[in-house]
Amino acid sequence: MVFLEFEKPLEKLYTQLEKLKQIAQDGDIDMSDKIREVEQKIKKKQKEIYSSLTPWQRVQLSRHPQRPYTLYYIEKMTKYFVELHGDRCMGDDKAIVGGLAYLDQQPIVCIGHQKGINTKQRQLRNFGMAHPHGYRKALRLMKMAEKFAIPVVVFVDTPGAACGLEAEEFSVAQAIARNLYEMARLRTPILVYIIGEGASGGAIGIGVGDRVFMLENTWYSVISPESCSSILWRSWDHKEKAAEALKLTPKDMLQFGLIDEIVKEPPGGAHYQPEAMAKSLKKHIKKHIKELLEIPIDTLIQQRAEKYLNMGVYSIADQPSSDKTP
Repeated sequence: MVFLEFEKPLEKLYTQLEKLKQIAQDGDIDMSDKIREVEQKIKKKQKEIYSSLTPWQRVQLSRHPQRPYTLYYIEKMTKYFVELHGDRCMGDDKAIVGGLAYLDQQPIVCIGHQKGINTKQRQLRNFGMAHPHGYRKALRLMKMAEKFAIPVVVFVDTPGAACGLEAEEFSVAQAIARNLYEMARLRTPILVYIIGEGASGGAIGIGVGDRVFMLENTWYSVISPESCSSILWRSWDHKEKAAEALKLTPKDMLQFGLIDEIVKEPPGGAHYQPEAMAKSLKKHIKKHIKELLEIPIDTLIQQRAEKYLNMGVYSIADQPSSDKTP
């Protein structure tokens, strides 16, 4: 198990717990009281740590190397998943995965960023940073879902869109903009879940939905704290201050009206109990799909449009006077 810097007090307790379990197993000794005592200490310490996380600590948790990614959730929640590849134009971007599956008896189209679970896979998937053909592949799957009236479930987890020369040459901005346009009027329900990082156009490129949710230890912003810090202070040293100023936590997003709900994670985060997280997420998805399918499609699209038109805070300036003073 990997522990972040602020989780170090937990590491000592987990080490102690493992030793007690090993002694009980090797010596055939009843250590149940001691084990229970340490487990209670772990729960108390978890509550103490995770009830007062800073924005930067939530960013760190969203990037935890053992945190479940899109394919994990698809595997645990669905059956008969068939991954579909390619954008029918350029190629198959490994940073975005998608396909058809059944959520119990309900057919769905799953789409999401995939970072990779080891160094080799992270390189293959470009750390979840999609190229233009990744967004076009996602759109192809969405249009297929629309054709057969199948709900779309999206999992967002990316540090941003691919930003190399190739991505610019093949119009990554145009690909993202096209997705925004098409998703806004897609004639089938769309659920969006931020399961890790939600950075910039890389996230919003597949992030328009009837309902948008964030897991508890995730973030959603136009820019990462490190990049913000490097622009404002010419250094990454102020990333914690930047994370605070960006207001990127689920609580902030809910307050701003940019998301609809925060999905609770198990104690310690999704990476501590990934199966429990998948079970909870599946229940949440089924509930909201059922609700959305009961809404007439024209009404649903109108509500989707109004949802995004009402975002943001603005004021209208007074008209300048036409009278001219001498």
